[in-house]
Amino acid sequence: MASSIFILDLKGKPLIARDYRGDIPLSAIERFMPLLEEREDEEGTSLPVMTENGVTYLHLREKDVYLVALTRKNTNAMTLLQFLHHLSKVFTEYFKTLEEESIRDNFVIIYELLDEMMDYGVPQITEPKILQEYITQESHMLEVTPRPPMAVTNAVSWRSEGISYRKNEVFLDVVESINMLVNPTGNVLSSEIQGAIKMKVYLSGMPELRLGLNDKVMFESTGRSAKGKAVEMEDIRFHQCVRLSKFESDRTISFIPPDGEFELMTYRLNTQLKPLIWCESVVESHRGRVEYMVKAKAQFKSRSTANNVEIIVPVPNDADSPKFKSTIGSVKYAPERSAFVWKIKQFQGGKEALLRAHFGLPSIRDEDPDRRPPISVKFEIPYFTTSGIQVRYLKIVEKSGYQALPWVRYITKNGDYQLRMPEPLTSGASRLPPI
Repeated sequence: MASSIFILDLKGKPLIARDYRGDIPLSAIERFMPLLEEREDEEGTSLPVMTENGVTYLHLREKDVYLVALTRKNTNAMTLLQFLHHLSKVFTEYFKTLEEESIRDNFVIIYELLDEMMDYGVPQITEPKILQEYITQESHMLEVTPRPPMAVTNAVSWRSEGISYRKNEVFLDVVESINMLVNPTGNVLSSEIQGAIKMKVYLSGMPELRLGLNDKVMFESTGRSAKGKAVEMEDIRFHQCVRLSKFESDRTISFIPPDGEFELMTYRLNTQLKPLIWCESVVESHRGRVEYMVKAKAQFKSRSTANNVEIIVPVPNDADSPKFKSTIGSVKYAPERSAFVWKIKQFQGGKEALLRAHFGLPSIRDEDPDRRPPISVKFEIPYFTTSGIQVRYLKIVEKSGYQALPWVRYITKNGDYQLRMPEPLTSGASRLPPI
């Protein structure tokens, strides 16, 4: 529960101030910037939540403005931080860009939005599409107040009534991002899967959808046996449209969806993975030059193919005169990133590729191995999930009884995917073949 919401410029001067409860003087915001600077000096980073004299400051920075919430209550901090993110999203939908100039140009509409999005410090309507139905850019100029849409007054605030499509379709994407850190010998130091189920819904009326996954907890609680692999998901977060009581009782994901594109849920699996794309590297450093050999291997089944693979290999800042030779793809030196980028449009599972690179070094210096950046890899593998999650069914029920087409797609891609490089070899003659 927020006491007040402020929008500040980078100097801490209030551009917008909205007091909801009256239990904190507006002058308390004057302590925000000094407190932020003190904490940055002590911690070396900006903390999103700070407390002083019984007042809690929660903030989010967007370009050249701060969105700040103040509270005295024992409030759920994540709820208020999430509200600030929603506030930023709504402002961006209205003004295209959230910055000091757009705040000054639209202060009337901002106060209207703050009144609708929060009531007595409690978050209310945060869906941009619903707000745009009755709060328009010209709403402060109208003599007659427009009637609020039904979505504001009924239990389904994220979807309006009367939506109609000639062709009813639902598109569901299961997207998994792989976060991984691997040492030079190939041992995985950390790995996890960050998953998201994203939907595009083009359905008429007020449909109810039921989604079934190969959820291990559901099979165990019902005593049923899974056909194939069952997945145990952690840290599950749902869109507000999902009926949580239904999920908690029988693990059924039941919901009335928003119209258009939205993220239904996210999950995490903290599990030991092997690298999907492994890069073995050899670096030889000599007087006046440095040479690289990188061998990439697609360590997944041959029926899958990784698309738009990028292998970014760091080099010294002053490297010059690049020469490359690769068995597949194209290589380009990116001096602004102090790296060269090896691009492979399609990399089939089980295949290997080899690259050799040569650079001139105008200066000689000892490199700290702890400061040497790792190789980073980007990729996208369609029709493939690392966790083995599967959509068992997607049922669409609407009172008019129309037929709808559900489409399901699986995608695995890189998240924070890093491979540490070995120390350069410096003694003896070059063991790498010439380019």
